[in-house]
Amino acid sequence: MAMKLLATETASDDATVEFESSIDSTYKLFIFKWFDANPATDGAILGFQGNASSQSGYNETITSTMFTANQRESDGDHALGYVVAGDQAQGTAFQQISREPGGDADQSTVGTLWLFNPSNTTYVKHFYVTDNEAFQGDYTMSTYVAGYFNVTAAITNIQFKFSSGNITAGTFKMYGVG
Repeated sequence: MAMKLLATETASDDATVEFESSIDSTYKLFIFKWFDANPATDGAILGFQGNASSQSGYNETITSTMFTANQRESDGDHALGYVVAGDQAQGTAFQQISREPGGDADQSTVGTLWLFNPSNTTYVKHFYVTDNEAFQGDYTMSTYVAGYFNVTAAITNIQFKFSSGNITAGTFKMYGVG
């Protein structure tokens, strides 16, 4: 299957990055990638949320789970664990997809979101995320999220934002796979 680049958004001190077109029935799989997304606020959490067709507000119902693996630069600490604050049970908040990347110039987060069959109007819309970041406490942290939008309406928009402050820099890309 071939990936086709559909859109690129470059953040430069922006509150959000939005993909508001091209999410349609042309493809059954959409892949979003972000490169070097740097928060203005140290430890701000990157999240995403969808918007159903003809809706507004980026507040669709999500059920999800999250876990992380990390290693400190000094080799003094490492862990693998479930992140209670990162999951939702029929929640409408932005889905957390990073832990707390640092806001320093040499810190950022990179990752991939897979969104399956968002135009289907019969079933829920499944997704999963892999993310790696330079954590604010000088760790490398890998984050894994899986879940679904519990709506039967088509998801037509995706928005990314940090929990606090702007996106200082970063490149976000959307691909269709078919």
